[in-house]
Amino acid sequence: MEQIDVAVIGGGVTGLAAARALAARGLSVCVLERHARPGLDTSTRNSGVIHAGIYYPPGSLKAKLCVEGRRLLYAFCAEHKVPHMRCGKLIVAHDQSELSALEALFERATQNGVESLEIVNRAFIVHREPAVHAVAAIYSPETGIVAAEALIAALLRSAQALDAIFLAGAKVIAAECKPDCIVLRTDREAIGARTVVNAAGLYADDVSRLLEGEAFTIYPCRGEYAELAPVQRRMINALVYPLPHQHGLGVHLTRTIDGAVLLGPTARYQARKDDYEDGRLPLDTFLEPAQRLLPSLSLADLRLSGSGIRPKLNPPHESFADFLIRRDRDNPRIVHAAGIESPGLTSCLAIGKLVSELVTGNE
Repeated sequence: MEQIDVAVIGGGVTGLAAARALAARGLSVCVLERHARPGLDTSTRNSGVIHAGIYYPPGSLKAKLCVEGRRLLYAFCAEHKVPHMRCGKLIVAHDQSELSALEALFERATQNGVESLEIVNRAFIVHREPAVHAVAAIYSPETGIVAAEALIAALLRSAQALDAIFLAGAKVIAAECKPDCIVLRTDREAIGARTVVNAAGLYADDVSRLLEGEAFTIYPCRGEYAELAPVQRRMINALVYPLPHQHGLGVHLTRTIDGAVLLGPTARYQARKDDYEDGRLPLDTFLEPAQRLLPSLSLADLRLSGSGIRPKLNPPHESFADFLIRRDRDNPRIVHAAGIESPGLTSCLAIGKLVSELVTGNE
């Protein structure tokens, strides 16, 4: 049986960033990923937005780690040549009735320490996004986009350069808690780890039960995307968002690194954690929210695109749950990094840093 300092369960952005930070502290680290490649679930099934830190309650981990993580992520992408762009974003008020909500969101963002925000008028919007209908907006110049798959690859290379081991196709099927370690078993191997980091995304609650940790629930919430037909992509220059709603940031427009323009995601809770396609929403579901932003669009201008599933910690009747990043209350050999939905991609390096501090007792 192999003996290591830390086993990280989950090879998405959270797990890889945690492995990198732990290996940088001189610990022996192994990442166990159930898929054949890293980052195949939530990490690469999203809009690829680098968030500024606008939306989250002041004092929350989501607010703190988003602001810190955004700065770390821009620096990491520049150093490791990950395609990205600090393109800026508009969060728009469609009419006068939404102005008070826009101002409240601006105040929240200011409390979170987001830099360089402005409330801008119709003339500013027309200059930046001529096709968008809105009377006012928050302009966030620090918001950007990143190629998520390239980020995954760079995090993996960076962790491996620090001697972290990555095991693909290594689903943990059993665990045994011993006095000095937790023994993890896959179909191929047994690994004894002094500490286990639970970064299993949609399956973090299942992993916690397997490790004899505390009980919590991950609620899978599917988000679906449409995209603008190629001939209409010129209508959007960067990122345009409506005001957020209960379970997400609203169906928004995102110009990606490769030039596509995504519309989405929607938000719908479901039972299965691996169901990306059954009962997909019809294309006309996207037309009304699209026309609120781009009134000239027709159904013929839209195409169905991909989908993703958020690992939420809040059930449908609640609107917010913070990241769960701490030592397990029942099994102190476990450190959880669970419920990592948006802004998890932006926050990944800050989450990894926090996890490494928890493991080494410096937090």
